Amino acid sequence: MQREQLADFLRRRREAIRPEEVGIADGPRRRTSGLRREEVAMLAGMSTDYVVRLEQGRSSQPSVQLLGSLARALRLSDDERDHLFHLAGHQPPPADGVALLARAGLVRMLDLLGDTAAMVLSDLGEILAQNRTAALLTGDHVDFSGDRRYTVYRWFTDPAARAGYSDEEQEHYARRLVADLRAVAGRRSGDPTVIRLVDRLRAASSDFSRLWAEHEVAVRRADRKTILHPRVGPLLMDCETLVTPDQRQQLLVLTPADAETRERLDLLRVLGSQEFPTGSAGPPSR
Repeated sequence: MQREQLADFLRRRREAIRPEEVGIADGPRRRTSGLRREEVAMLAGMSTDYVVRLEQGRSSQPSVQLLGSLARALRLSDDERDHLFHLAGHQPPPADGVALLARAGLVRMLDLLGDTAAMVLSDLGEILAQNRTAALLTGDHVDFSGDRRYTVYRWFTDPAARAGYSDEEQEHYARRLVADLRAVAGRRSGDPTVIRLVDRLRAASSDFSRLWAEHEVAVRRADRKTILHPRVGPLLMDCETLVTPDQRQQLLVLTPADAETRERLDLLRVLGSQEFPTGSAGPPSR
């Protein structure tokens, strides 16, 4: 771990980011040119004290998960993210697989979308980043570990993952998830990550095995669904999926499909502001 170099890099990257780039108002009393340490801490989901100790070269070695959070908070490019990992004494995450991180350009798009719910996913349905409205809408899914990283795995093994959907939509949504996974398995033929995920799902869920055996294939691009939110009631959402050229990451944008849903989303954002006055992000839908 190169503490002094790590401290200098984090400090310089923090000072280089304009507040409006990450959705923070640039008020007249701001004396620093970039972000404040407490703002980085809020965006990364860690304590301000730890950010201070990192920038002063006094911290313990940060974990891989913490470095991923810092990379998202500071909007690091892929090269900058890899450099951050090296300075902290870790190997950078591979191009794909367990440690996949959201691309910096997609994370910036989350900021630009503002109050529109959006999230970045891997092609296997891992939630890599999400903005605050998406978190209020579907929950905070960025920090799941193990098989729970995958939306499809949670759907077929955890009843709580299906709680926000009506009985009528659950079969439809299950089929869409399995058909999309089939398409990914075809594109990534022989990939051990995909093979092992499918094997574990078939062992864990008879419903998944039934649908997998039907060999339906459909890439998810657009959808309409009703989310039964526990605080504001049913929300009819249109879902649009934009993919990167290599099809490894996706930007999922959720917009209200009618006026009633738009009003309920406005109420949800107000309720969320009362609970989270600093305005951080964090549930998924795919």
